[in-house]
Amino acid sequence: MLRLMGEIDREGNSSQRELSRRLNLSLGLVNTFIKRLINRGYFTVTTISKNRLQYGLTPEGVTKKGILTLEYFRYSSHFHKEIKRLLVKRFYEMKKNSIHSVIFFGAGETAELAYLYMLLTDIKLVGVVDETRFGKSFFEHRIEGTERLAGNDWDAVLLMRLNNMEMDRQYLIDKGINIDKIATL
Repeated sequence: MLRLMGEIDREGNSSQRELSRRLNLSLGLVNTFIKRLINRGYFTVTTISKNRLQYGLTPEGVTKKGILTLEYFRYSSHFHKEIKRLLVKRFYEMKKNSIHSVIFFGAGETAELAYLYMLLTDIKLVGVVDETRFGKSFFEHRIEGTERLAGNDWDAVLLMRLNNMEMDRQYLIDKGINIDKIATL
């Protein structure tokens, strides 16, 4: 709802279809959310033409948007602290198991955080594999394809896509990577 409120606040004369496209939500869901926001007194509605409405944020809406923003920051802060805790713990375990060099499998936000915390350890990142971001930069590394895994300069592949770990693990096993060389968070 925060994103919807922000979009409407930024551009109040957007159609529900435009909002749906920009927010990657179904038109029906956008319509339901807007009705709910209007019923709660967070938005006013002005008819511009037969098929065009303009939405305006009310003082109550400004307050609610601020509350939702604060909740989002709290959630984000908690998420980053939890990721840091997981990563520091995982790197300690890896070091204990004589893992000194790793390849990240996945180059998203989790990988970026992992890299920053990895810099505080003796573990070295020697490569990043992500077929969807092939050729792009990841800090001082260039993102490579799965052929990078054929090298012997790494001790483990660390799975970085939190929502695809089982699928990624199976993918690597199917590519011939020893299951003992695949690490998760």
